[in-house]
Amino acid sequence: MIRADDLEQFFAMQKSVVQIVVKQVRGSAPRDSGTKMYVATTAYLGTIGGGQLEYRAIRAARSLLKSREASKNLTMPLGPEIGQCCGGHVSLELHTLDRSTSAALVQDTLHHEHTLPNVYIFGAGHVGRALAMALQHLPLAVCLIDSRQVEIDQAISGIPTKLTPLPEADIRHAPPGSAYVILTHDHSLDFQLTAEALKRRDASYVGMIGSKTKRAAFMHWAKEIDKNLNTKALTCPIGTTPVANKAPAVIAAFVATELLTALSIQ
Repeated sequence: MIRADDLEQFFAMQKSVVQIVVKQVRGSAPRDSGTKMYVATTAYLGTIGGGQLEYRAIRAARSLLKSREASKNLTMPLGPEIGQCCGGHVSLELHTLDRSTSAALVQDTLHHEHTLPNVYIFGAGHVGRALAMALQHLPLAVCLIDSRQVEIDQAISGIPTKLTPLPEADIRHAPPGSAYVILTHDHSLDFQLTAEALKRRDASYVGMIGSKTKRAAFMHWAKEIDKNLNTKALTCPIGTTPVANKAPAVIAAFVATELLTALSIQ
């Protein structure tokens, strides 16, 4: 997805921009209706699916910029006629943007970001940072949380982070339906945060890093502190992989799949 910051920066760097919108899809197509991309004379942002569809759309957008027309509609069959084999038809709308429209699009995108499902990652170690990186371009509002400045500082630019000595407060004040991934440097802290997330009973996903042994230890601990805790909602281990590779990026890829499934991201 295109983030508001990226869109604002793109508009600031380009003199004239055409917005391409997938208005209608019939049959099989690489992207759904509503998908947008932005084209300038020498650059573009986003994608409507690549291939000849996108190549021809970009060419049409740049032709529109040269002609100084306001808009254009295109309908393309995604078959042998243009060297693709999807088999469907796509209708596109192209509009030349002015400053006020561009500013409104940035605000609309920012508003949409505020409606995205929230994912809180507790622990900015190797796996936490890898997971945040894997999620940054997905339609999710991600926050990487830790009490250690040295770990927070290693997160890549653009990922929202929070340095706090009381991470459990973020769980208590999170919006309903949020997802929580707990993978801190401290097993006892993992247990406390996991219990806090499970107490809410409205989480879309509660995952704790660890093994089957760690899960059993948590279950025993949880039974002693709160017999009513719904531990069935816990995913542990997280990111279970059918491969032997346990590199942080590999674990992150499988956890990302679990999150997308739990949050019903389509």
